[in-house]
Amino acid sequence: MSRICELTGKRPISGNNVSKSNNKTKRRFLPNLQTKKFYIPETGKWIRLKVSTSAMRTIDKKGIYQFLKEVEKKQGKKFL
Repeated sequence: MSRICELTGKRPISGNNVSKSNNKTKRRFLPNLQTKKFYIPETGKWIRLKVSTSAMRTIDKKGIYQFLKEVEKKQGKKFL
């Protein structure tokens, strides 16, 4: 199961842990992903998506149907 947002494409990035003595070791910054069911009233269907919390905020703002249409135009994926 990959750690990639299905809508925004956010994925883990790498960086460094920096200690007090300025030693650097590699680490990963993981996106805050949640599995969530969304109801689309226009189609009358439920869909389950693994989305980042920032994508959920955008969905709250624009609406799930509008957001999915925009993502389909950009990525070419079919959600509806």
